[in-house]
Amino acid sequence: MSNPSGFGRALIRYYSRVNRKTPWFRLPFVMSVVNLIALRDQLRDENLVDTRTPGDAGRTPGTTLEGARESDRRFRNADGAYNDLGDPDMGRAGTRFARNVSLERAWPDTEHMLTPNPREISQKLMRRDSFTPATSLNLLAAAWIQFQTHDWFAHGREDDEPLEVPLPPHDGWFEDPMRIPRTKQDTTRTAADAHLPPTYINSQSHWWDASSIYGSSETRRSQVRSHIGGKLKLQDGHLPLDPASGVAMTGFNENWWVGLGMLHTLFTLEHNAICDALHREHPDMTEDELFGTAQLIVSALLAKIHTVEWTPGIIATPVMNTAMRANWWGLAGERVSRRFGRLSKSDVISGIPGSEHDHHGAPYQLTEEFAAVYRLHPLLPERLDVRSRTDDRLLDAMDFEEIVLLNAQRVLEGEQDVADLWYSFGTQHPGAVQLHNFPRWMQDITLPDGTRLDLAALDILRDRERGVPRYNEFRRQLHLRPAATFEELTDDPVWALQLKEMYGDVELVDLQVGMHAETPPPGFGFSDTAFRVFILMASRRLKSDRFLTECFTAEYYTQTGLDWIADNTMITVILRHFPQLAPAFDGVTNAFAPWKRAAAGRTD
Repeated sequence: MSNPSGFGRALIRYYSRVNRKTPWFRLPFVMSVVNLIALRDQLRDENLVDTRTPGDAGRTPGTTLEGARESDRRFRNADGAYNDLGDPDMGRAGTRFARNVSLERAWPDTEHMLTPNPREISQKLMRRDSFTPATSLNLLAAAWIQFQTHDWFAHGREDDEPLEVPLPPHDGWFEDPMRIPRTKQDTTRTAADAHLPPTYINSQSHWWDASSIYGSSETRRSQVRSHIGGKLKLQDGHLPLDPASGVAMTGFNENWWVGLGMLHTLFTLEHNAICDALHREHPDMTEDELFGTAQLIVSALLAKIHTVEWTPGIIATPVMNTAMRANWWGLAGERVSRRFGRLSKSDVISGIPGSEHDHHGAPYQLTEEFAAVYRLHPLLPERLDVRSRTDDRLLDAMDFEEIVLLNAQRVLEGEQDVADLWYSFGTQHPGAVQLHNFPRWMQDITLPDGTRLDLAALDILRDRERGVPRYNEFRRQLHLRPAATFEELTDDPVWALQLKEMYGDVELVDLQVGMHAETPPPGFGFSDTAFRVFILMASRRLKSDRFLTECFTAEYYTQTGLDWIADNTMITVILRHFPQLAPAFDGVTNAFAPWKRAAAGRTD
């Protein structure tokens, strides 16, 4: 428990009463902002649930800033160890996911694991009938969130004893039953964990450390480093191939596609540019110091871009723009922060970076519920239209099967101008996160190892398997009113009827289905239900991290690094490496919003 102040508890009680009749997003501006602060404080107090083994004697002993090894103190470890010096294993790769719901509600319902049938839900409720775009965003926004989730979390899988889903009548799947690999079991459990529901391991570092670029192990980190000047490996401007997987060599390269390849390459170029800048200003830095400092800068820049650009892009309202910018700069704002620095120890006034870290009563771990609400597969369309950045001419129309997995590298290193690919992503819309908009190509996809999957059915089954509550119970756990009827759950009468036919009982609606059916707040690209987890975990990823709080200083980053973070946005990063894209940003203030299309016939 985070133990809010007396004033904080009063705010929580007040807004709990207000929200019984009026949701936060229908309140006047100032009341909405304060309501979000109260919601965050309530969630911090009640929804951070530790799953670690009680009294585990095997944990690494703690240390202090004065007693730590220099490398542990100054830089991010590959696996995330020693971010919290007093609890070095906290957030480390290979540690458990926590929960945002009570442990009593986190047990899987094994009796109803297959009810209703996940394949039937996939085909009848999720399958894309026709493409519904999210017109306020571009396709780069879809690539970005996968780039970030690969930094934050990954579950392993068990290929033995798969979950078996019986096929509905006349289903065309290649085998009956459909076999879906189970989530890899937690082998660290002991007798002291008997009271816990099933737990699962995060193979990635839990921290916001750009591990998708750098890896979550020393072995992987060494593979991506050039070991020259602190830089990462590139070959003729491209990431080298990983012989083990056949796709690019980078920190985490599963579920690879062209959009991921573009972002990984961009921030590899950015890392190397930062190394050059650091070497110019600090020629005495060693190779390891250049690398470690550049990783700090890149990971903080990614956190800033996600906080003040991507998130306000996908939830585009004045309240959310203010709230997310306040996470970084405080309500005092960016101009005050840049001119005067921190005015207060308070996050609310001066932002989280540079404040004191705080775990709010529970050790920092990402959660199963956090992973669940980031299932945003409808963002991906059925094809990529490759257009010329000079005249918007259609150069190619590629089905998504042509740009994913092993096919991605052929596109990235093929005849297409990479700047044209960036322009194409910037001017094409992603899909809306809603029912009947799940990519068809994802409902029958073959992985490089030959595993054939329906990812929509898998999304449903994963939540059930991991004990993530169904929609209504999920809402109760996050202090939201459950839907009493299908008509209350969604404003769409056709969807309400379809849900009633599939589930019969509104209490059985799966989390993914409910979130996709729910009418989101105005300007939102996803549901208010999902947003409750974001309210809690968005600030937690910053506030718990030593390198984004008290160690966010020139001693660790150098002044060159702090200036780099302050002065750059996603647009400036893109233009540093692809200056020919400048016309596409004319009048554009957010790189994840649609870019300016080139005029037909232009040839520059």
